[in-house]
Amino acid sequence: MLKEFKDFIMTGNVIDFAVAVIMAGALGGVIKGFVDNIAMPFVGYFAGGMNFEDLHIAMDGNDYATLAAAKEAGGAVIAYGAWINTIINLLIVGLVMFIIVKAYNKTKAPEPEAAPAGPTAEELLTEIRDSLKK
Repeated sequence: MLKEFKDFIMTGNVIDFAVAVIMAGALGGVIKGFVDNIAMPFVGYFAGGMNFEDLHIAMDGNDYATLAAAKEAGGAVIAYGAWINTIINLLIVGLVMFIIVKAYNKTKAPEPEAAPAGPTAEELLTEIRDSLKK
């Protein structure tokens, strides 16, 4: 059983998948940092100085200046600003992955076209038989 597990783990597909998962996690962290620290401040600046991270709805009906203040009050809070940041993260990750896959597909050699199928062995034998009959 241990040998089977070792053979399974050492196959190329599992190793490739593990590398892809690790790279995706690292890429996600980089993109989250980009969105939170670079993109969203620009968007907030052009939206009148708004901080998207602080956009929230306090379910207790009170108005709080920041999300942290609303959470500190102890009531339920809908943090839709953080959700907006997550959606932007998703869109950027999707765009980056699309670009990476598109570039990878360009590097692959085009598959050769299949040669036209010739007659099968049975068809050749039938032709030989028919020509011998004549």
